[in-house]
Amino acid sequence: MYNNWEKLEEDCRKCDKCDLCKTRTNLVFGIGNRNADVLFVGEGPGENEDLQGEPFVGRSGKLLDSMLKCIDLDRNENIYIANIVKCRPPKNRDPLPQEQDICIEWLREQVRLIKPKIIVCLGRVSAQRLISPDFKVTQQHGEFIEKNGILFMGTFHPAALLRNPNNKPLAFEDFIKLRDKLTK
Repeated sequence: MYNNWEKLEEDCRKCDKCDLCKTRTNLVFGIGNRNADVLFVGEGPGENEDLQGEPFVGRSGKLLDSMLKCIDLDRNENIYIANIVKCRPPKNRDPLPQEQDICIEWLREQVRLIKPKIIVCLGRVSAQRLISPDFKVTQQHGEFIEKNGILFMGTFHPAALLRNPNNKPLAFEDFIKLRDKLTK
């Protein structure tokens, strides 16, 4: 267990427990307010994230930022963004279960230090890992599920919304539900 962010991030940067570390350009630890009430969790870094060392940059990051702005949230002010795995899987494939198993401890420590009230799972991989293995984003998006005193919500991954723009209104409704939950 870690008592401070600096040591946690330093040790995470040294991690070589799985093969993903061998091909990364940058570790993507996370970004945002470390005292945030809301933690957004994606599956893992893509190419742009690996190059910049920051989660959700590029086209999907711009979409996420615009959706956040609509509900008065900002990655640099009042939320924190992280991923299940901290290194880019080759060719942007889903992180393998064993890679998730190894890397999830870093995320658990981030959650323990942040103490968020709400965790928003961005996409299937994150929702199935953190909420339930049989979570179906297309059917259960926007539902709040309480686990260990934290509310969890799964929603569409921004990259999936870019591939299927018809789901953008549904995702936006999820963000409105999040805003409403935060203002209660």
